[in-house]
Formats: sequence, structure tokens, C-alpha cells
Amino acid sequence: MARDERVTLLEVHQALPEEQFQSLKFLLEGKVPAALPLPASRPELCRILLQRFPGNSLCVTAGILRQLGRLDLIQRFQLPLEEQIPEETPCEANGDTTSGHHPGGIPAAPMNNQSLTEKDLMQVAQRLGKEWQEVGILHLGLEWSRLEQIQKENPGNPVLWNFKMLREWQRRERHEATASQLRSCLEHARLDPGILNFLRSLQGN
Repeated sequence: MARDERVTLLEVHQALPEEQFQSLKFLLEGKVPAALPLPASRPELCRILLQRFPGNSLCVTAGILRQLGRLDLIQRFQLPLEEQIPEETPCEANGDTTSGHHPGGIPAAPMNNQSLTEKDLMQVAQRLGKEWQEVGILHLGLEWSRLEQIQKENPGNPVLWNFKMLREWQRRERHEATASQLRSCLEHARLDPGILNFLRSLQGN
């Protein structure tokens, strides 16, 4: 069984285009020490996941693939599907022994409270323009030094700069980081109107 897990994990990672593989490594940051996945090749990242989450590496990977919108890979490789995996926690650690049946993944921030998933934040990040640092400082209340650090850690990838900035805001706001709260923060920023419309649609769900 361990061999099957290892082979499947590698095949999943090899099926990702390079850009999505880099995004997968970035999204793993909350589950493993940040320094481990960043320089890792595909086989090395598989090894890290197998060591950190023995028996659950496919479950962790499925959670990240959901955030990347790659449900096709989850279906193709028949990965265990979870709504959302708590940070730094294997699938069973949240006390739910039936795979895929807990309603929101993180009990403290269920979807019916307008919580923002990493997929939601990524969709906002993709719409943010070049003024992301202005948005971060003036509208999200983040520090310039942190934004500069984000840019250095992810060279040449503006979408990841935006995403990580939003994650920084989400970590600070914790349970208050809802769609309505983010929309309120961004309401007076010079942004693509589609961002506010997207956040408004999340409030209506």
C-alpha cells in the first residue's frame, strides 16, 4: 500500500504543469515548514509529503488540488477528497473518521459564515493589478517590509504575491476574514470591479 501511495503521488505531481506545481508547493507552506518545499523537485516533494503525512500524503495533495481547481486529477487518480485540510494536520487529525464528510474543513470558519477558502483568495489574487502593494498597505493594513519579503520569496510571480498578501491578511484577521470583511476593505481601492462582484457573490452563497 505504501508503494502504491508513493507511485500515485509522483504521477499526480508529474501531471501538473510547472506553474501549477510551483503553486502547489506554495500552498503547502501552511502544512510543512516553508523552507522544505520551495526548492524541491517533484520526487523530492513526494518524499517530503510521505515523511510528513505517512498514509495521508494523497489526502493532503487532494486538498491542494481542490484549491488549484484540478478536480480532474483528483478523479483521474481517485484521490481521497476532503473539503479542506486544516493547516499542519493530517486528514484524520480533525477527529473526522469518515473521509470527505466534514462540512467545512476548518470548524472555526464554516462556509456559511462567508469564510474565504484559499481557492477564493486565489481567484481574487488573479484579478488584482499592479498596485497590489498599495492595496496591501492602504486597504489591508499590511507592512511594506512584509510585502517586500513576499516579493523576494516568490520572484517573477505576481499572482503568488497577491495570494500571499491576502493570506497574510487572512491570518491576521482569523475568524473575521470573511468575504464581506474583505469586500469592505477593498471597496475604495482602485481595482477591477469584478473583484467586488466576486466577493459579493460569495456573501450570497
